Amino acid sequence: MTHGSGLRPGRHGSPSGSGGAASGGGGARSGAGRSRTTGPGSTAATLGRVLALGLIVGVALWAAAPLVSAGNRLGVGIVAVVTAAALYVYLSPRRLPAKYLLPTTLLLLAFQVFPVLYTMSLALTNVGDGHLGTKQEAIAAIEASSVRREAGSAEYRLTVAEQGGALVFLLADPARRRAYAGTADGLREIGGATFGPGGRVTAADGYTVLTPAQAAARGEEIGSLSVPVDGGAIRAQGLTRAYEGRATLAYDADCDCVKGGNRVWRADDEHGRFTAPDGGALPQGWKVGVGWANLTAAVTNPKINTHFLGVFAWNLFYAVAVVGLTAALGVAAALVLHHPRMRGVRIYRTLIVLPYAMPAFAMLLVWRDMFNTDFGLVNRLLGLDVDWLGTPLTARASVLLVQLWLGFPYMFLVATGALQTIPAEYLEAAQVDGASAWQRFRTITLPLLLLALAPLLVSSFAFNFNNFNGVFLVTAGGPFPSDNPTVGATDLLITYTFRLAFGQQGAQYGLASAISIYVYLIVAVISVAGFRRTRAFKEVR
Repeated sequence: MTHGSGLRPGRHGSPSGSGGAASGGGGARSGAGRSRTTGPGSTAATLGRVLALGLIVGVALWAAAPLVSAGNRLGVGIVAVVTAAALYVYLSPRRLPAKYLLPTTLLLLAFQVFPVLYTMSLALTNVGDGHLGTKQEAIAAIEASSVRREAGSAEYRLTVAEQGGALVFLLADPARRRAYAGTADGLREIGGATFGPGGRVTAADGYTVLTPAQAAARGEEIGSLSVPVDGGAIRAQGLTRAYEGRATLAYDADCDCVKGGNRVWRADDEHGRFTAPDGGALPQGWKVGVGWANLTAAVTNPKINTHFLGVFAWNLFYAVAVVGLTAALGVAAALVLHHPRMRGVRIYRTLIVLPYAMPAFAMLLVWRDMFNTDFGLVNRLLGLDVDWLGTPLTARASVLLVQLWLGFPYMFLVATGALQTIPAEYLEAAQVDGASAWQRFRTITLPLLLLALAPLLVSSFAFNFNNFNGVFLVTAGGPFPSDNPTVGATDLLITYTFRLAFGQQGAQYGLASAISIYVYLIVAVISVAGFRRTRAFKEVR
């Protein structure tokens, strides 16, 4: 049987005519045309790679310039490696996954891995007040701080200026009509300065002269600035005069010591300070490695470990209680407003979310004042006379109440969104089978809610475990026993660490870093256990 519309086969069994070939050729040509505009070798792709090259090189030069000027070889090497990796990835038409993963990986290293490693490196040093710089910087600070004015010492007319945000002394020698620029790095003569009445410098190329009000606002910085010169330093005397004083302490490289008067302070490279035979030490020291001393001190020092377990127990209870209370209240409010017979839902939701929209920092201070015994709103409204922040039990209840007020709106928002994703057919089928409201909630609603809430509960626990502001701004860690002002009833590990490391003895960043590592490990272990327990990332089929 033949068809009127059929085509006769050609010599080789193909349909006669050239339409197929022509169409095929046309399709090939059109495909080639599209590839030239959208394929890997297209104009758009080439332009994109050129722009990526310019952006990468520009950022690399911007980042490397200050590192090169500062002589930071490690930083320059890191920039070079990152730039080479970026060029390798983005200038190739392949490696598509790496194009997306590289920025994420770099951000992870910069904001997660590097801070942790840097904290660990600080824990192995004695860095803190008086031990911030190198030995040479400590020597310069010792000599500069010992400068005393002598009779007949040189005087200068002082003009306070700045260059690149850094403070500069513009010093004028009226007798010789010369101008100098003095910084913490030294003194150098400058040209092109304009002198005003009294011989003071009123303008100089490259420097911004401060007004009297601006200079007065930086009075403490001006008073502490010393311009080193041979045998002494130049210090400010008020805002218009300066003098060249002589250092009463001087470093002697032969004995590696500091001499002054009849005393000698020898370098103690193990502890990074200059010490005298009687045990006294100069206040300026330098940073040195102390090995595991800080890490072991956090465990063996009685001043630290005596109260560690008590603080840890309250810290754990606080974090669990805050997470449990905020989740329970947030889910309960979401369930009530999710009921189909509920009216005025938008108004109620707006009122519930208000605490979450408020700045937490300010609200914590407001709550602290509300708990005031004499003038607080809580006592006045309820007609009570309770010292809310003065006894351990009420202070702990207060901080839990504040965090409940601040935290439950977030759980409410998440629970509200999760409830809207639960298919109504599940609940209707269970109701038809005779399940009660509690059974429907326990077997259907709650398990599906936990799929969305479980990761947030674990992350909320980690946040509240280190919630410094939530405790410090309300109770400052107190109340404190009369015989022990170092640990309070509401202290968390993070506030306890802050008080130990930044107390009246000065900042001890190394010790703070060491204790922070222990806190980090505790939170990490508990968080991993929580994720495994809740199976938050288990795939639901």
